[in-house]
Amino acid sequence: MSYSKDMADLTHGDDAAAVNALRSAVMRLSRRLKHQRVDESLSPTEMSVLGTLARCGTATPGELARKEHVQPPSMTRIVALLEAKGLVRLEPHPEDRRQKVVTQTDKAEAMLEESRRKRNAFLAGLVEALDEDEWAKVREAAPVLEKLAQL
Repeated sequence: MSYSKDMADLTHGDDAAAVNALRSAVMRLSRRLKHQRVDESLSPTEMSVLGTLARCGTATPGELARKEHVQPPSMTRIVALLEAKGLVRLEPHPEDRRQKVVTQTDKAEAMLEESRRKRNAFLAGLVEALDEDEWAKVREAAPVLEKLAQL
């Protein structure tokens, strides 16, 4: 069963307060996590593209643009910057030779793994301030938050 607007008016009362608190908390935590970078020369958008490639595998620049919600010309520039830094490579598309596919390099994989370790350590440090009940609620909410992030 999905939660629809028919089930609740999310613009008033307790639900509106919960939506507001969730938005505010996610934004603040996201900003703090973005500061836990291992390579300051990469923009948040470039890091996001590398993360998308890590999750989804190879993709055309057009597919990346759609997934990252940017215009195709912008993605072409981002891919060129990442290629110049040795973090991605362009290869011929297996079915359409007019297109290219973008693949992350071993260097990008290593950098992303180091970034994940640093950010996970940061979050683990924050979690230490929670009591057992609070941590259990966060663990239980994690799959729901992941689902929201995928919508």
